[in-house]
Amino acid sequence: MAEPVRARRLTDQEGQRLQRIVRRGSTSSVLYRRAMMLLASAGGNRVPVIAQLVQADEDTVRDVIHRFNEIGLACLDGRPSPSTQP
Repeated sequence: MAEPVRARRLTDQEGQRLQRIVRRGSTSSVLYRRAMMLLASAGGNRVPVIAQLVQADEDTVRDVIHRFNEIGLACLDGRPSPSTQP
């Protein structure tokens, strides 16, 4: 069985930025939901629980976590990762 998808350990700066986004809310629901996904994953929650929390598809949650692990908080802005661009 494959190992569960989990966000890598957050740096202090990353954790503070994600908490700021979630606490203050955001004009972008996408930004808010992605921040929630990452905080929940870093807190030890598994993908199905996170998907239910943010009302998203499990594959979407996995994609956000994988992108965070690859490119850090740049995954919040919604642009394609460098590895997926032609």
